[in-house]
Amino acid sequence: MPDLVPLQVKVWGDIACFTRPEMKVERVSYPVMTPSAARGVLEAIFWKPEMTWRVIEIWVLKPIRYFSILRNEVKSKQSERTAQAWAHRGGVYVAAEDRAQRHTLALRDVAYLIHAQIDLRPGVTDDVAKYRDQFRRRVARGQCFSTPYLGCREFSASFGEPDGSERPIDVTEDLGRMLLDLDYAADGSGRGRPRFFAARLERGILRVPPRGEA
Repeated sequence: MPDLVPLQVKVWGDIACFTRPEMKVERVSYPVMTPSAARGVLEAIFWKPEMTWRVIEIWVLKPIRYFSILRNEVKSKQSERTAQAWAHRGGVYVAAEDRAQRHTLALRDVAYLIHAQIDLRPGVTDDVAKYRDQFRRRVARGQCFSTPYLGCREFSASFGEPDGSERPIDVTEDLGRMLLDLDYAADGSGRGRPRFFAARLERGILRVPPRGEA
């Protein structure tokens, strides 16, 4: 069955950071939204366990502008085990003793047009049109399951229907290796192997290859 016309949603925000994985300490953003970030936005708006999102294209609608910020962050990860130990034996967490300043090279004043398809999981017999219509209604009403964000949770995104006037910027450049998806282990452990692709912005459009071609 040939693909239907891709679904579209316009997303925008004041700040975005789509971190390059090769930067281990300081956060440095890709110049454009990544497919994984786009999928996160789509799932925040609409998701069902019987479907998956497949991003086709991402249009960059505004000029790429970087800026630097310096933020205080804690070095330790949250641990339920540690919290339970404190509850039984006593203890306290002092953020001032676990704080570090990290530099972030982020993007300012961004807007994107995401083109994507809904793929039903094997064994699902429902008509995909039902899910497509639900997504369109949620976008039109501004409904979402959780607030979409642009790379980092504190960089919230607005979204809405495109009005047809959207045009990608006239920029072409190689973006390097970019995360496409994770191949999770079949044992249910949650471990995943990252799958990358050679990303390229062609006249403001990032085209995302199918999983089998990455």
